[in-house]
Amino acid sequence: MLDQTADREILDVAVETILALLPQMGRIMLGTQAGGATHERIGEVASITIDNGTARLSGPCHDSQIDLARIAAVIADRSGRMRERILPKLEMQDRDGVTLFSLHALDGPEPFDKALAPFGPGRPVAPPEKKTSSPAQDVSADDLAIVTFQAARESGEPITIEMHRPGLIQAWTGEVPEPKPAMGFINVMTKDFHLHLMVGAVARWRKLSDGKDIELHAETADGALTGLVLRGTPQAFVHLTETIHHG
Repeated sequence: MLDQTADREILDVAVETILALLPQMGRIMLGTQAGGATHERIGEVASITIDNGTARLSGPCHDSQIDLARIAAVIADRSGRMRERILPKLEMQDRDGVTLFSLHALDGPEPFDKALAPFGPGRPVAPPEKKTSSPAQDVSADDLAIVTFQAARESGEPITIEMHRPGLIQAWTGEVPEPKPAMGFINVMTKDFHLHLMVGAVARWRKLSDGKDIELHAETADGALTGLVLRGTPQAFVHLTETIHHG
């Protein structure tokens, strides 16, 4: 195992160099959060290409575009635990120290540390402050998000569920599984994709169309875009009767 001096370390290594190591780390969960949504792709990274400052992670389990210029720091974090098992991750942060997304090494510390070993220990950094959680809310059957995903499921049409954040666009495409409400979240989950959406996070959808497909951009109650985007044919949302307005 890498002779690290801290559970959290800043790696003085180029972002593209770190990303190129992901296939060596086994199963990766790329997770990002914004606007009450957590968007995760799960599995081995099949290929990584870099072109004009954009890294693309692709394969059966991954579909993301990363703007390398947005990432100012990469932190290797080994403080995560699942029972007695260490679950390390790479945090990609912007210049303000905000984590844009994280890459969780689901196969544990051995392949993670082996891939990073040539670079030696990084610079220790303090852990982030722990966030306090709010009590879970009940999920109403008429919550706009659950109504939307149920409508897409009933249509039988595949849709794309994207998350747009500064520095990252991540997508999943497929037929929508049954949305599952639990602990204040609407959960849409497959083997290689999880979406966890807080109850009430989508107040309405802003509808855009290119004449062929429809895009639904999630908005908060005050009209701010959250970054969650659904894309599909008109038939995918034909049963949706909740409030949608044109952008």
